[in-house]
Order: sequence, then C-alpha cells, then structure tokens
Amino acid sequence: MFIILVYDVNEKRVYKFHKICKKYLTWVQNSVFEGEITEANLRILKDELKSIMIEEEDSILIYKFRTKKYHEREMLGIPKPSHEDLFF
Repeated sequence: MFIILVYDVNEKRVYKFHKICKKYLTWVQNSVFEGEITEANLRILKDELKSIMIEEEDSILIYKFRTKKYHEREMLGIPKPSHEDLFF
C-alpha cells in the first residue's frame, strides 16, 4: 500500500520521529513522509512511533491508498533536497 504520514509533535521529539519514519518512508517535507509499505512494516512503524509519542502533545495522521495508481502529487515551489543531495 502507499501511505502519506504527517506528524505534529513536540519539538523535543521531532528528530526521533524523523529518524523512525526515515527507516520506512521517503521524507518529502518537514514532518511529511510518503511511500510504499507493507501492512507488517506499517504496524511496526506505528508501534515505534507510539513508543515515543505523548498523546496529550503529539499527533500523527496516516493517509492510506491501496495503490499508488490513483495517487497524484503536485508540487509548487522548490523541492526539498533528497538525503543524497545533502552530500557532495
């Protein structure tokens, strides 16, 4: 399945959330990740995020698509550099 994951977390945990999400998905914007993921890996990802999440302060949104076929993404402005673009 294809998912878009968006989080809004306390500043103290942003790096931890980013690091976990990067293991499973592609970083596309601040606090926004997307990508193909299996049901099993999605469960693992959610469990990892829940383990550091404080429900009274943080929120996570996950948009699920059965297939990328019906997904379209339009971007305006400059793209976020990929991880590889950060190194010379």
